[in-house]
Amino acid sequence: MRAAVVLTTAARRGLKPCPPHLLPLVGGILALAAAMGIGRFAYTPLLPAMQQAAGLDPTQAGLLAAANYAGYLAGALLAAFAVPASGRIRILLVSAVGVAATTALMATTIDLAAWGVIRFVAGLASAGVLVLASGLVLDDLRRQGRASLSGWLFSGVGLGIVISGGGVRLTAGSLGWRGDWLLLALLATAAIYPCWRWFPYAVRENAAAATSPPATAREHAIRIAHILLFAAYFLEGIGYIVTGTFLVAIVDGTPGLRGIGADVWIVVGLAVIPSVVLWAALAGRVGYARALAGAFGLQAAGIALPIAGGAGAAFASAVLFGGTFAGITALTLALAGQLAPGHSARLIGMLTAIFGVGQMIGPVLAGVIVSRAQDFTPALAAASGLVLAGGVLMALLQPFAPLRRGS
Repeated sequence: MRAAVVLTTAARRGLKPCPPHLLPLVGGILALAAAMGIGRFAYTPLLPAMQQAAGLDPTQAGLLAAANYAGYLAGALLAAFAVPASGRIRILLVSAVGVAATTALMATTIDLAAWGVIRFVAGLASAGVLVLASGLVLDDLRRQGRASLSGWLFSGVGLGIVISGGGVRLTAGSLGWRGDWLLLALLATAAIYPCWRWFPYAVRENAAAATSPPATAREHAIRIAHILLFAAYFLEGIGYIVTGTFLVAIVDGTPGLRGIGADVWIVVGLAVIPSVVLWAALAGRVGYARALAGAFGLQAAGIALPIAGGAGAAFASAVLFGGTFAGITALTLALAGQLAPGHSARLIGMLTAIFGVGQMIGPVLAGVIVSRAQDFTPALAAASGLVLAGGVLMALLQPFAPLRRGS
């Protein structure tokens, strides 16, 4: 009935309707835009203004980021192990509302402890959206035989980053940092509202998942693949988040580049949008592990580029970073979905949790290193090295998980 209403309303308005079977995918894109691009990453373009307003030093900024990632870790674990199948959509929608609410609450105080609590809850909510929406949509696409569309789901992260960076850039400080948080909260609310109606279209149970157990050799290969995948994703969490947290502050703090940090962040978001589809296509040709190893290598180079200084290095870093980090998440979670068909949410939650542990460690260590060295160079070099090591682990995974799309 709801599908008929959607189609009829669109037809009356002269619009080409979205096919009902794609509504969960579109809802997932919008949900990730709100939860990740805004709820998680709006902190990055707003950090310089918050540092100026509240006098945050790099260590305090790193601790606030770590509070968010601690919530992200907790949310991932809860979504993986404490949410029954019958409650997935309900908890997903509650988490989405929590993203919008905590984004607005950031504007209400300058107290460091209060900010820490808000960012923790924001991480809890954003992880709930990521894990539950990804599992729901990936399983739904697989049941429909449309797994090749999975890359589009994670384009929502880039869309949200463009929205958050673009919003901050367009206001140009006219609303103040508080006004920017409130504006982004409104945009997040607008993004999650359609999900309320569209997610229920996803089929909740996968009857086809009850297949015969894999052979012993296959079970052994999957266990090894899990170990390598978890270790590589953990290193990615530590390394990528240094740039994900501090890139705007790094650029604005570089002599001659002050004021272009928001522009660089917008480029990150623009690079994300097509990247997930391109990486998914590459994975379909060469295998997920090889594609991931390549993405890790490119990202390591992008993380290190700001060390060179100059606008060219900053924008090149944005392209390489934005062009890989969402792709790495998309391919990793898609690979997890192939390792656990029909039951993606638990493995996705476990991966997201170990990723969250890395994200908690990364900004705190980077903040301490920067405070002592008074320079981002050693922190960027360390982050780049960790991501490169993760790429080596992904390359080692290939013989054990030579999975391509649809295999």
